Amino acid sequence: MSYLVADRLTKTYGTADAEVVALNRVGFEIAAGEFVAVMGESGSGKSTLLSILGAMNAPSEGTLFVDDIDVYQLPIERQADFRREYLGFVFQHFHLVPYLTVLENVMLPLVTTRFRAARKHAMAQEALAWVGLADKVGRLPAEVSGGEKERVALARAIVNNPPVLLADEPTGSLDSRTSGEVMTLLQNLNQGGTTIVMVTHSEACATYAERVLRLADGRLVDADPGDAGGALHPGKPLQVVAGLSA
Repeated sequence: MSYLVADRLTKTYGTADAEVVALNRVGFEIAAGEFVAVMGESGSGKSTLLSILGAMNAPSEGTLFVDDIDVYQLPIERQADFRREYLGFVFQHFHLVPYLTVLENVMLPLVTTRFRAARKHAMAQEALAWVGLADKVGRLPAEVSGGEKERVALARAIVNNPPVLLADEPTGSLDSRTSGEVMTLLQNLNQGGTTIVMVTHSEACATYAERVLRLADGRLVDADPGDAGGALHPGKPLQVVAGLSA
């Protein structure tokens, strides 16, 4: 049973006279606990695809199901709930808040949860310990290295234990040794059951994934058999989406 189903995802920008097709009928399925890399040249549609998978950019056509939830049939406010409960995000440029400590940055995804402050603090400490930064909790982002910033970003992404992690060039600004350390953390996370979709330009990083999806000019190429769309997924009725607020 597939955990994530993308069916004929299409994204266009502009008007009919100057239309740009960023994605063109892209379809694939990802099993729960799978590690998938998405590769392609600049402008191939990788970032557009990741933003759609992250419930941040509605497709012009097509559907996205995660855990049988038809993501873009959710009301906007429930899409925010979906992102909080199902997804973790790791970005190339970290996006850490410079005036917050490492610990406070990791706690940010917990702000809207109902956990007590002590629980939030403990969860953030646990996530930082997992990435090897238990001794850096009180430092500001400017006081840690680039590799440590990426690990802080990873700790923030996993602090509330999301089932799916989306990573956009997570090693793009790191040297090869530090990249290997970050990729090992992602691999360990995947082996613990987290589904990972990672956009990367690096063939070396892609070797950590179980499967590679390649995009060219907005189309999926070199895909596995069956990764070409298909019948629309039936999905869950919105009223029984488990865990999402009404």
